[in-house]
Amino acid sequence: MLDFPKWKKAWYWFIAGVAMLASLPSIFAISGLNWPASLPSPRVHLGLDLAGGSHILLEADKRQVAQQRLETMEEQVRTKLKAAEPAIEVGDISSQGGRLSFMVKNPGQVDSAREAIQPLTTGAGLTGQRDWDIEVVDGSRFVLTPTQQGIDQAVTNAMDTAVEVVRKRIDALGTREPTILRSGDQRIVVQVPGLQDPNQLKQLLGQTAKLEFKLVDVTAQPDDIAKGIAPAGSEILPYADPKEGRGSPGLAVRRLGGIKGDQLTDARQAFDPKSNAPVVSITFNTAGGAKFAQLTTENVNKPFAIVLDDKILSAPNINEPILGGSAQISGSFSVQEATQLAIALRSGALPVDLKVVEERTVGPDLGADSIHKGAIAMAVGTGLLMVFMVLTYGRFGVYTCVALIINVLMILGVMAVFGTTLTLPGIAGFVLTIGAAVDANVLINERIREERARGRRVVASVEHGYKEASRAIFDANITNSIAAVMMFAFGSGPVRGFAVVLMIGIVTSVFTAVTLTRMWVAGWLHRARPNDLVL
Repeated sequence: MLDFPKWKKAWYWFIAGVAMLASLPSIFAISGLNWPASLPSPRVHLGLDLAGGSHILLEADKRQVAQQRLETMEEQVRTKLKAAEPAIEVGDISSQGGRLSFMVKNPGQVDSAREAIQPLTTGAGLTGQRDWDIEVVDGSRFVLTPTQQGIDQAVTNAMDTAVEVVRKRIDALGTREPTILRSGDQRIVVQVPGLQDPNQLKQLLGQTAKLEFKLVDVTAQPDDIAKGIAPAGSEILPYADPKEGRGSPGLAVRRLGGIKGDQLTDARQAFDPKSNAPVVSITFNTAGGAKFAQLTTENVNKPFAIVLDDKILSAPNINEPILGGSAQISGSFSVQEATQLAIALRSGALPVDLKVVEERTVGPDLGADSIHKGAIAMAVGTGLLMVFMVLTYGRFGVYTCVALIINVLMILGVMAVFGTTLTLPGIAGFVLTIGAAVDANVLINERIREERARGRRVVASVEHGYKEASRAIFDANITNSIAAVMMFAFGSGPVRGFAVVLMIGIVTSVFTAVTLTRMWVAGWLHRARPNDLVL
C-alpha cells in the first residue's frame, strides 16, 4: 500500500500535471489575461447563466403535421394505385375533414385497391393501433381516417427530427455548447450562450427550409390566378420577392409530382458567374440527382418553380436536361441571406413550422456577478477548510490542502479538454466536490488515529488507515456516481451541468485525496521514519 516505485510516482505526477496545465487557459480567460495564441488553448465554456446569451422557446403546430400526413398519404395512394397491375382508376381524391376519400371506378377492383394501400398503414409505436383506419363505404368508396395514436406518433417523430435540425443549424453558426431540448409535446427550448443578438438565430430557426421543385401549370389563366383560382391538382403560391413576379401575385404549380429537397447532400453560398449575384449551389444524392434529371428531361422547354417554404424564389425555364445532380438557386439574396439559406438547407428541412413564443436575452453582467460570487464562495469555503485541516491534522492536513488545490485545477483541466460547459449549478458542484474531497481525507486521518490508538506502529497505522478508509470512500463515491449518471441521463440544462462537474469531481477527488496524499505520506515516512504521528 505504501510502496511507490519511481515510475509510478512519475506517472501520477504526469497525470496531475497534464490536467493542471489544461486548466491554465481557462484561468487566464477568467482572470482577463491573454493566453499565448501559439499554445493550445482548451477552455471551459460558460453556460447561459454565466456568459449571458439568448433563450428562445419554439412551438410547433400539430395541425400542420396532420395536414402533411394527409398530403403524403394522398401522393402514396395515387402512386400505389397507378403502379398496380392492372392500374386501378379512381376519381378525384378528397382530403376534406381531415380524411382521404376516393371512389374506385371499377367495383371489381375494390379488393385489389385495399391490398395495394393496406401496406401504407403501419403500427403507431407500441400502442397496438394502426396509424390509419381504412373503410369501404357504399361498396366502392374508400375512406382513410388518421387515428389519434398515429397523429401523436407523427408529432413525436416530427419534434424529434426538429430538435436535431435545430441543433445542426445552431452548430453551423459556430456557437458552442447550446442547450436544445424538448419541452412538452410540441415545444423546443433553445439556449445559446454568448449570443446577445437573437435576431439571426430567430431568422434561422424560424425558417422551415422546405425546398421543392414543382412544375408550373401552364394551363392556368392569369385572370384566374389573380382571383386565387387554380386548376384542379394545382395550387397558387406567391413569390418570395414581388420583383420576381413582375406584377403577378403568384404562380399556379402542380401540387404533386415534384421533387423535395430532402435528398440534398450539400448546399453552399456561391456567386453566379454571369451576374456575380449571391446564389446557393446545391447538390443532390444519387437518387435525388436521378429524379431531378428525369424531371428536367421529361419537361424540356417548360417552366418549373423553385419553392422555399411555400414561396416561389424563381421560375426558370428548363432549356435542357440537368444531368449533373447539381443546381443553383437564385433570387434577390444578400451574401448573408444566401449563407443562412445554405446552412438551413444543409442542415435539413424542419418537418414542421416553429413559431417563437418566448424570447429572453441574458446579459453578461448577470453572469459575471454569478461568477464573482461563486468564486468568493469557493475561496472562502476552501480557505476555511484548509485552516481547519491544518489545525486538526497538522502535516496530514497540509497534504490535504495541496491535494485540494490540485483537485480544483484538475477539474477545470478535464472540463476544458472535453469542452464541457460550466453553469451556475456547476459551480455548486465544484463546492460540493471540494467538501467530498476533504471528507475523504477526514475519514483517512481519523482511521489512522484509531489504528494508532490501538497500538499499531506508525507505518502499520498509516497503511491500515488508508486501506480501511478507502473502502468506505469508494463505496460512497460509487453511490454518488450512480446519482450523477441518473441526473445526466434524465436531467436537462443546469441539472446536467451539475452532474458533469460532479462526475468529473468524483474521479479527480479520489485520485488526489487518496492516491496522491498516500504517495506523499509514504515518501515522508521513508525519509523521516517518525516514531509517532501528530494527528
